[in-house]
Amino acid sequence: MDIEVTTTPARDDLALLSLGIQAYNQGFLPAEVALEADTHFAVLARDEQGQVCGGIRANAFWNYCIIELLWLSDTVRGQGVGTRLITAAEAFALANGFTAVRVETLDFQAKPFYEKQGYRVYGELANHPQGHTTYCLVKDLR
Repeated sequence: MDIEVTTTPARDDLALLSLGIQAYNQGFLPAEVALEADTHFAVLARDEQGQVCGGIRANAFWNYCIIELLWLSDTVRGQGVGTRLITAAEAFALANGFTAVRVETLDFQAKPFYEKQGYRVYGELANHPQGHTTYCLVKDLR
């Protein structure tokens, strides 16, 4: 058996991995859950010139949404844009049947922002990345 590490996996190989885990999951979950496709989405903030000045990249499946990242340009920070983005992402998630949102943030990023939005810390990784803490937060949308 050969073990390969690649930064350019073939689409067919990735698809095979997805099908394999779906087949395994079907032994434990109803088919409609085990076979549910991921819902990738973005929420974008654009300035008057139409340029993206912030946004959220997210993925949702089963009953929850994962915010992969939230970014705001320095020009719009502190103006409520982040709150508008998170509100729109949560509304999209809830409208599509997702009842919870998860996010990770670093100690120098947005933990207080997420807590203000009703997220609670359910875990932390000290010294990851080195010298910092990663916080895992969740919010129930129901």
